[in-house]
Amino acid sequence: MLDKKRISFPSKLFINGAFVDSEEGASLEVVNPHDNSKLVDLSEGRAVDIDKAVTAANAAFPAWAATPAAERGRLLLRLADKLEDHFDEFTELEAIDTGHPIRDTKFLDVPRTIANFRFFGGVADKIDGRQVPVDPGLLNYVTREPIGVVGQIVPWNFPLMFCSWKLGPALAAGNCVVMKPSELVPLTTLRLAEVMNEIGFPAGVVNIVPGYGQTAGQHLAEHPDVQKIAFTGSTTTGKKIVA
Repeated sequence: MLDKKRISFPSKLFINGAFVDSEEGASLEVVNPHDNSKLVDLSEGRAVDIDKAVTAANAAFPAWAATPAAERGRLLLRLADKLEDHFDEFTELEAIDTGHPIRDTKFLDVPRTIANFRFFGGVADKIDGRQVPVDPGLLNYVTREPIGVVGQIVPWNFPLMFCSWKLGPALAAGNCVVMKPSELVPLTTLRLAEVMNEIGFPAGVVNIVPGYGQTAGQHLAEHPDVQKIAFTGSTTTGKKIVA
């Protein structure tokens, strides 16, 4: 039996290592899809909040990119361990927020999230380049470097697992992130940000800005300081992002 009373629901944006209200004071209502009861009034991220998050990510990028890959990997492994410590909380929060049966969040959503972070934690210090055969007397080699700020847009159906699929590789490679989770199911994403803050991810490396696609999502996709967009969602929206 799920106990909504013993779970606290995040209600703010996560920018530059802190939970903050939206600049324009906007809010959106997050409901339990089981009975449409209100879970929380959540700050709604808009363009100005995306700008703040991108600025924070850009400022954090040089130090994060220079952090030894093994250390980035250790933080991702610590995150996986911390999720195991809070396993019951995340299974219940994901079930309440998404409407997934508790058996699914317990045996699929949360375990796969943990496994994904553990995988990318192990990969972080194994990203290498290659030497390309060329004519005698010449040297041709490839090095792999982080690109900067990655914008990530996550849909409603498996929000926690999508976080690990998108955050894991970007962070392991030394990039910083501004993520816009679905406005329908942002709660485990924000709780994950809180855990990341607790275990020592530097401020600005990960920023979570829930909001609507036509405002926050579009501004993130169009932002000139975002070097890459990782998107999962409808074909129609994907075509707009590419355009």
